Amino acid sequence: MAATRTAIVTGSTSGIGLAIAEAFAAEGCNVVINSFSDTPSDRAIADRIASEHKVAAAYTQADMSKAAECRALVARAAERFGSVDVLVNNAGIQHVAPVEEFPVEKWDAIIAINLTSAFHTIAAAIPLMKKAGGGRIINIASAHGLVASAYKSAYVSAKHGIMGLTKTVALEVARDKITCNAICPGYVLTPLVEAQIPDQMKAHKMDRDTVVREVMLERQPTKEFVSVEQIAATAVFLASPAAAQINGTHISVDGGWTAQ
Repeated sequence: MAATRTAIVTGSTSGIGLAIAEAFAAEGCNVVINSFSDTPSDRAIADRIASEHKVAAAYTQADMSKAAECRALVARAAERFGSVDVLVNNAGIQHVAPVEEFPVEKWDAIIAINLTSAFHTIAAAIPLMKKAGGGRIINIASAHGLVASAYKSAYVSAKHGIMGLTKTVALEVARDKITCNAICPGYVLTPLVEAQIPDQMKAHKMDRDTVVREVMLERQPTKEFVSVEQIAATAVFLASPAAAQINGTHISVDGGWTAQ
């Protein structure tokens, strides 16, 4: 990949997002990382990536539940680097509860951050990509974008929505040398997944080990967590020349979960 390419990765100061940002930097891309917290450690991550990979890396604070901030993130990246060549929509949160007990504020936040933010960043990035003559949009969906699990009504709804958004965008920009695809991970042991475990323990009335074995990995035939590096490598592939004709679809990295 050319050093002049710029990749935005939302929700990228830990877990899958950070691994994806690191992978694009390793390919010689400038990267824009993002979170809502704007701490010294967030900015230090960008500095470390720039130093280790000899690329330009910038941290941009944005609350992905707010439309204006989603769009401003893209605008600031273009202003800083001159282009937005790759957009990876990764920001996400989770909450686990039965539908009748699901807090309304949690529903609203999950839909906003996991789904609506991608609409706003994509809408802001497409004109820039068209002007540049092409680009790649990669949405981090989930196995839950294809199948459902109990107690995850908002997350499953948002990820199914991401799959529909991916297909629609792909059709709209197919002649502009822009592709839009989704990656559907199974269970990846990230801070987001770690944070789910206590809620899952409560919902299922199980201890931690039993939740991991019988709930999280029960449908993952390999019985292993997917690694963040495997998701990152898939994202880099989707932004490569080899993937130029892959458009409007998904790649499942789920240990065989959705093969069942």
